[in-house]
Amino acid sequence: MMSAGFWDSQEEAQKITQSLSNLKERVDSFISLRSLYDDTGVLLELGREEDDGQVALEVREEIKKLTRRVEDMELEVLLSGPFDRGSAIISLHAGAGGTEAQDWVEMLMRMYMRWSEDHNFKVSVVDMLPGDEAGVKSVTMEIAGQNVYGYLRSEKGVHRLVRISPFDAAGRRHTSFASADVLPVVREDLDVEINPEDLKVDTYRSGGAGGQHVNKTDSAVRITHLPSGIVVQCQSERSQISNRNTAMKLLKSKLLDLEMKKKEAELAAMRGDQMEIAWGSQIRSYVFHPYSLVKDHRTGVEIGNVNAVMDGDIDSFIASFLKESAKTAHR
Repeated sequence: MMSAGFWDSQEEAQKITQSLSNLKERVDSFISLRSLYDDTGVLLELGREEDDGQVALEVREEIKKLTRRVEDMELEVLLSGPFDRGSAIISLHAGAGGTEAQDWVEMLMRMYMRWSEDHNFKVSVVDMLPGDEAGVKSVTMEIAGQNVYGYLRSEKGVHRLVRISPFDAAGRRHTSFASADVLPVVREDLDVEINPEDLKVDTYRSGGAGGQHVNKTDSAVRITHLPSGIVVQCQSERSQISNRNTAMKLLKSKLLDLEMKKKEAELAAMRGDQMEIAWGSQIRSYVFHPYSLVKDHRTGVEIGNVNAVMDGDIDSFIASFLKESAKTAHR
Protein backbone atom coordinates (compact mmCIF):
# COMPACT_ATOMS: atom_id res chain seq x y z
CA MET A 1 0.00 0.00 0.00
CA MET A 2 1.30 3.44 -0.92
CA SER A 3 2.12 5.56 2.09
CA ALA A 4 0.05 8.68 2.76
CA GLY A 5 3.26 10.68 2.95
CA PHE A 6 3.64 10.37 -0.80
CA TRP A 7 0.67 12.67 -1.30
CA ASP A 8 1.87 15.17 1.27
CA SER A 9 4.02 16.77 -1.37
CA GLN A 10 1.82 19.02 -3.46
CA GLU A 11 4.76 19.74 -5.76
CA GLU A 12 5.21 16.03 -6.45
CA ALA A 13 1.51 15.67 -7.29
CA GLN A 14 1.73 18.65 -9.65
CA LYS A 15 4.72 17.10 -11.39
CA ILE A 16 2.78 13.85 -11.93
CA THR A 17 -0.24 15.75 -13.27
CA GLN A 18 1.96 17.77 -15.64
CA SER A 19 3.77 14.63 -16.77
CA LEU A 20 0.47 12.89 -17.54
CA SER A 21 -0.72 15.96 -19.45
CA ASN A 22 2.49 16.02 -21.53
CA LEU A 23 2.18 12.30 -22.29
CA LYS A 24 -1.43 12.73 -23.40
CA GLU A 25 -0.39 15.58 -25.73
CA ARG A 26 2.30 13.40 -27.28
CA VAL A 27 -0.10 10.48 -27.79
CA ASP A 28 -2.71 12.79 -29.35
CA SER A 29 -0.05 14.28 -31.66
CA PHE A 30 1.05 10.81 -32.75
CA ILE A 31 -2.56 9.73 -33.45
CA SER A 32 -3.09 12.88 -35.52
CA LEU A 33 0.17 12.28 -37.39
CA ARG A 34 -0.77 8.66 -38.07
CA SER A 35 -4.13 9.79 -39.42
CA LEU A 36 -2.44 12.26 -41.78
CA TYR A 37 -0.07 9.49 -42.94
CA ASP A 38 -2.97 7.11 -43.66
CA ASP A 39 -4.97 9.79 -45.51
CA THR A 40 -1.94 10.67 -47.64
CA GLY A 41 -1.47 6.99 -48.49
CA VAL A 42 -5.13 6.70 -49.61
CA LEU A 43 -4.77 9.86 -51.71
CA LEU A 44 -1.61 8.45 -53.31
CA GLU A 45 -3.36 5.21 -54.30
CA LEU A 46 -6.28 7.20 -55.71
CA GLY A 47 -3.93 9.26 -57.84
CA ARG A 48 -2.24 6.14 -59.19
CA GLU A 49 -5.52 4.45 -60.07
CA GLU A 50 -6.95 7.48 -61.87
CA ASP A 51 -3.61 8.73 -63.23
CA ASP A 52 -4.69 12.22 -62.13
CA GLY A 53 -2.01 14.94 -62.21
CA GLN A 54 -4.04 17.20 -59.91
CA VAL A 55 -4.15 14.50 -57.26
CA ALA A 56 -0.38 14.08 -57.62
CA LEU A 57 0.06 17.77 -56.76
CA GLU A 58 -2.16 17.34 -53.71
CA VAL A 59 -0.09 14.33 -52.61
CA ARG A 60 3.11 16.38 -52.86
CA GLU A 61 1.59 19.06 -50.63
CA GLU A 62 0.39 16.48 -48.11
CA ILE A 63 3.86 14.87 -48.03
CA LYS A 64 5.36 18.30 -47.28
CA LYS A 65 2.92 18.73 -44.39
CA LEU A 66 3.69 15.20 -43.18
CA THR A 67 7.44 15.85 -43.31
CA ARG A 68 7.09 19.07 -41.30
CA ARG A 69 4.90 17.33 -38.72
CA VAL A 70 7.41 14.50 -38.33
CA GLU A 71 10.27 16.99 -37.89
CA ASP A 72 8.24 18.93 -35.30
CA MET A 73 7.46 15.74 -33.40
CA GLU A 74 11.13 14.72 -33.43
CA LEU A 75 11.98 18.02 -31.76
CA GLU A 76 9.13 17.75 -29.24
CA VAL A 77 10.45 14.36 -28.13
CA LEU A 78 13.73 16.08 -27.24
CA LEU A 79 11.95 18.56 -24.95
CA SER A 80 12.34 16.56 -21.76
CA GLY A 81 13.12 19.32 -19.25
CA PRO A 82 10.60 20.16 -16.52
CA PHE A 83 9.86 23.60 -18.02
CA ASP A 84 10.51 22.92 -21.71
CA ARG A 85 6.83 22.88 -22.63
CA GLY A 86 6.08 26.32 -21.21
CA SER A 87 6.63 29.96 -22.08
CA ALA A 88 9.93 31.84 -21.76
CA ILE A 89 11.41 35.18 -20.77
CA ILE A 90 14.32 36.34 -22.93
CA SER A 91 16.57 39.25 -21.98
CA LEU A 92 19.01 40.86 -24.41
CA HIS A 93 21.88 43.11 -23.29
CA ALA A 94 24.34 45.13 -25.34
CA GLY A 95 28.03 44.38 -24.87
CA ALA A 96 30.90 46.81 -25.23
CA GLY A 97 30.74 48.97 -28.33
CA GLY A 98 28.22 51.71 -27.59
CA THR A 99 25.80 52.48 -30.41
CA GLU A 100 27.01 49.52 -32.51
CA ALA A 101 26.18 46.99 -29.80
CA GLN A 102 22.88 48.71 -28.98
CA ASP A 103 21.83 48.53 -32.62
CA TRP A 104 22.75 44.83 -32.56
CA VAL A 105 20.42 44.25 -29.60
CA GLU A 106 17.57 45.86 -31.53
CA MET A 107 18.32 43.61 -34.52
CA LEU A 108 18.22 40.49 -32.29
CA MET A 109 15.03 41.73 -30.66
CA ARG A 110 13.40 41.94 -34.08
CA MET A 111 14.76 38.48 -35.00
CA TYR A 112 13.11 36.82 -32.00
CA MET A 113 9.88 38.75 -32.58
CA ARG A 114 9.74 37.55 -36.19
CA TRP A 115 10.50 33.98 -35.09
CA SER A 116 7.67 34.20 -32.55
CA GLU A 117 5.24 35.55 -35.15
CA ASP A 118 6.10 32.72 -37.53
CA HIS A 119 5.21 30.21 -34.80
CA ASN A 120 2.09 32.04 -33.58
CA PHE A 121 3.62 32.83 -30.19
CA LYS A 122 2.63 35.98 -28.30
CA VAL A 123 5.36 38.51 -27.49
CA SER A 124 5.14 41.07 -24.66
CA VAL A 125 7.90 43.60 -23.92
CA VAL A 126 8.36 43.60 -20.15
CA ASP A 127 11.09 46.22 -19.94
CA MET A 128 13.24 48.11 -22.42
CA LEU A 129 16.06 50.64 -22.10
CA PRO A 130 16.58 52.58 -25.37
CA GLY A 131 20.06 53.34 -26.67
CA ASP A 132 21.63 56.79 -26.33
CA GLU A 133 21.63 57.49 -30.08
CA ALA A 134 20.08 54.41 -31.68
CA GLY A 135 19.17 50.84 -30.88
CA VAL A 136 18.40 49.32 -27.48
CA LYS A 137 20.70 48.92 -24.47
CA SER A 138 18.62 46.11 -22.98
CA VAL A 139 15.21 44.54 -23.40
CA THR A 140 13.24 41.84 -21.62
CA MET A 141 10.42 40.05 -23.45
CA GLU A 142 7.98 37.35 -22.46
CA ILE A 143 7.22 34.93 -25.30
CA ALA A 144 4.12 32.89 -24.53
CA GLY A 145 3.24 29.59 -26.15
CA GLN A 146 3.73 25.85 -25.99
CA ASN A 147 7.35 24.60 -25.99
CA VAL A 148 8.80 28.13 -26.19
CA TYR A 149 11.31 27.66 -23.36
CA GLY A 150 12.36 24.28 -24.71
CA TYR A 151 13.21 25.88 -28.03
CA LEU A 152 14.65 29.20 -26.88
CA ARG A 153 16.95 27.82 -24.19
CA SER A 154 19.24 27.08 -27.14
CA GLU A 155 19.67 30.85 -27.63
CA LYS A 156 21.28 31.53 -24.27
CA GLY A 157 24.78 32.95 -24.63
CA VAL A 158 26.72 35.61 -26.49
CA HIS A 159 25.84 36.54 -30.08
CA ARG A 160 28.55 38.13 -32.26
CA LEU A 161 27.97 40.48 -35.20
CA VAL A 162 30.50 41.38 -37.91
CA ARG A 163 29.52 44.05 -40.46
CA ILE A 164 30.34 47.38 -42.05
CA SER A 165 29.09 49.86 -39.48
CA PRO A 166 26.26 52.16 -40.62
CA PHE A 167 27.41 54.52 -37.87
CA ASP A 168 31.02 54.77 -39.09
CA ALA A 169 31.53 57.52 -41.67
CA ALA A 170 34.74 55.79 -42.80
CA GLY A 171 32.84 52.59 -43.62
CA ARG A 172 35.00 50.36 -41.46
CA ARG A 173 34.16 46.83 -40.35
CA HIS A 174 33.02 46.47 -36.74
CA THR A 175 32.47 43.53 -34.40
CA SER A 176 29.68 43.81 -31.82
CA PHE A 177 28.46 41.54 -29.05
CA ALA A 178 25.14 41.05 -27.28
CA SER A 179 24.11 38.54 -24.64
CA ALA A 180 20.87 36.60 -24.45
CA ASP A 181 19.52 35.12 -21.23
CA VAL A 182 16.52 32.79 -21.31
CA LEU A 183 14.35 31.87 -18.33
CA PRO A 184 11.28 29.65 -17.98
CA VAL A 185 8.04 31.38 -17.03
CA VAL A 186 7.06 30.03 -13.63
CA ARG A 187 3.70 28.32 -13.72
CA GLU A 188 1.06 29.73 -11.37
CA ASP A 189 0.64 26.30 -9.77
CA LEU A 190 4.35 26.15 -8.91
CA ASP A 191 5.06 27.71 -5.55
CA VAL A 192 8.29 29.72 -5.33
CA GLU A 193 8.68 30.95 -1.77
CA ILE A 194 9.69 34.60 -1.43
CA ASN A 195 9.86 36.30 1.95
CA PRO A 196 8.43 39.84 1.60
CA GLU A 197 11.06 41.04 4.09
CA ASP A 198 13.75 40.01 1.57
CA LEU A 199 12.43 42.46 -1.02
CA LYS A 200 13.34 46.09 -1.64
CA VAL A 201 10.73 47.72 -3.86
CA ASP A 202 11.38 51.02 -5.64
CA THR A 203 9.03 52.94 -7.92
CA TYR A 204 10.03 55.44 -10.57
CA ARG A 205 8.65 57.23 -13.58
CA SER A 206 8.49 55.15 -16.74
CA GLY A 207 10.71 56.25 -19.59
CA GLY A 208 9.21 57.22 -22.93
CA ALA A 209 9.49 59.39 -25.96
CA GLY A 210 7.94 62.34 -24.16
CA GLY A 211 5.07 64.57 -25.25
CA GLN A 212 1.48 64.18 -24.19
CA HIS A 213 1.75 60.42 -23.78
CA VAL A 214 4.63 60.45 -21.29
CA ASN A 215 3.79 58.73 -18.02
CA LYS A 216 3.63 61.39 -15.29
CA THR A 217 3.21 58.94 -12.39
CA ASP A 218 5.72 56.66 -10.67
CA SER A 219 4.22 53.49 -12.18
CA ALA A 220 7.46 51.67 -13.03
CA VAL A 221 8.63 49.13 -10.44
CA ARG A 222 12.10 47.84 -9.54
CA ILE A 223 12.39 44.93 -7.10
CA THR A 224 15.64 43.84 -5.47
CA HIS A 225 15.85 40.39 -3.87
CA LEU A 226 18.32 41.12 -1.07
CA PRO A 227 19.59 37.56 -0.33
CA SER A 228 20.50 36.82 -3.95
CA GLY A 229 21.12 40.36 -5.20
CA ILE A 230 18.77 39.75 -8.17
CA VAL A 231 17.20 42.94 -9.53
CA VAL A 232 14.13 42.97 -11.80
CA GLN A 233 12.06 45.82 -13.15
CA CYS A 234 9.02 46.47 -15.29
CA GLN A 235 7.65 49.64 -16.84
CA SER A 236 5.59 48.30 -19.74
CA GLU A 237 2.21 48.47 -17.98
CA ARG A 238 0.28 51.64 -17.17
CA SER A 239 -0.44 50.80 -13.54
CA GLN A 240 2.04 50.27 -10.74
CA ILE A 241 0.16 47.14 -9.62
CA SER A 242 0.46 45.52 -13.05
CA ASN A 243 4.15 46.38 -13.27
CA ARG A 244 4.74 44.95 -9.80
CA ASN A 245 2.94 41.69 -10.69
CA THR A 246 4.99 41.32 -13.86
CA ALA A 247 8.22 42.11 -12.00
CA MET A 248 7.38 39.49 -9.36
CA LYS A 249 6.78 36.89 -12.09
CA LEU A 250 10.18 37.74 -13.55
CA LEU A 251 11.80 37.50 -10.11
CA LYS A 252 10.29 34.04 -9.55
CA SER A 253 11.67 32.88 -12.89
CA LYS A 254 15.15 34.17 -12.03
CA LEU A 255 15.11 32.53 -8.59
CA LEU A 256 13.97 29.27 -10.17
CA ASP A 257 16.75 29.53 -12.75
CA LEU A 258 19.27 30.16 -9.97
CA GLU A 259 18.11 27.02 -8.17
CA MET A 260 18.30 25.00 -11.39
CA LYS A 261 21.89 26.17 -11.97
CA LYS A 262 22.84 25.12 -8.43
CA LYS A 263 21.44 21.63 -9.00
CA GLU A 264 23.18 21.35 -12.38
CA ALA A 265 26.48 22.38 -10.78
CA GLU A 266 26.04 19.78 -8.03
CA LEU A 267 25.31 17.03 -10.58
CA ALA A 268 28.25 18.11 -12.73
CA ALA A 269 30.54 18.01 -9.70
CA MET A 270 29.36 14.48 -8.93
CA ARG A 271 29.99 13.42 -12.54
CA GLY A 272 33.32 15.23 -12.66
CA ASP A 273 32.26 17.49 -15.54
CA GLN A 274 34.27 20.61 -16.28
CA MET A 275 32.00 23.62 -15.83
CA GLU A 276 32.10 26.78 -17.91
CA ILE A 277 33.67 29.55 -15.82
CA ALA A 278 32.02 32.42 -17.70
CA TRP A 279 28.32 33.15 -17.24
CA GLY A 280 27.88 32.93 -20.97
CA SER A 281 29.92 31.97 -24.00
CA GLN A 282 29.90 32.97 -27.64
CA ILE A 283 27.41 30.66 -29.28
CA ARG A 284 26.89 32.14 -32.73
CA SER A 285 28.47 34.55 -35.23
CA TYR A 286 26.48 36.61 -37.73
CA VAL A 287 28.77 37.84 -40.52
CA PHE A 288 27.45 40.45 -42.96
CA HIS A 289 30.88 41.40 -44.35
CA PRO A 290 33.18 40.39 -46.05
CA TYR A 291 30.81 37.46 -46.75
CA SER A 292 27.32 36.41 -45.70
CA LEU A 293 27.23 33.61 -43.10
CA VAL A 294 25.68 32.72 -39.77
CA LYS A 295 27.53 29.97 -37.90
CA ASP A 296 26.62 28.24 -34.65
CA HIS A 297 29.88 27.47 -32.84
CA ARG A 298 28.37 24.69 -30.71
CA THR A 299 26.92 22.54 -33.47
CA GLY A 300 28.79 23.76 -36.56
CA VAL A 301 25.55 24.53 -38.43
CA GLU A 302 26.00 27.27 -41.04
CA ILE A 303 23.43 29.28 -43.02
CA GLY A 304 24.56 31.52 -45.87
CA ASN A 305 21.39 33.62 -46.02
CA VAL A 306 22.01 35.98 -43.10
CA ASN A 307 18.98 38.12 -43.99
CA ALA A 308 16.66 35.12 -43.65
CA VAL A 309 18.11 34.39 -40.21
CA MET A 310 17.57 38.01 -39.12
CA ASP A 311 13.97 37.60 -40.29
CA GLY A 312 13.52 34.82 -37.73
CA ASP A 313 14.67 31.71 -39.58
CA ILE A 314 16.55 30.15 -36.65
CA ASP A 315 14.82 26.75 -36.46
CA SER A 316 17.83 24.93 -37.94
CA PHE A 317 20.03 26.20 -35.11
CA ILE A 318 17.43 25.26 -32.49
CA ALA A 319 16.93 21.75 -33.89
CA SER A 320 20.67 21.05 -34.10
CA PHE A 321 21.24 22.25 -30.55
CA LEU A 322 18.46 20.04 -29.16
CA LYS A 323 19.79 16.99 -31.02
CA GLU A 324 23.35 17.59 -29.86
CA SER A 325 22.16 18.13 -26.28
CA ALA A 326 20.27 14.84 -26.39
CA LYS A 327 23.38 12.99 -27.63
CA THR A 328 25.50 14.52 -24.86
CA ALA A 329 22.94 13.60 -22.20
CA HIS A 330 23.01 9.94 -23.23
CA ARG A 331 26.78 9.55 -23.32
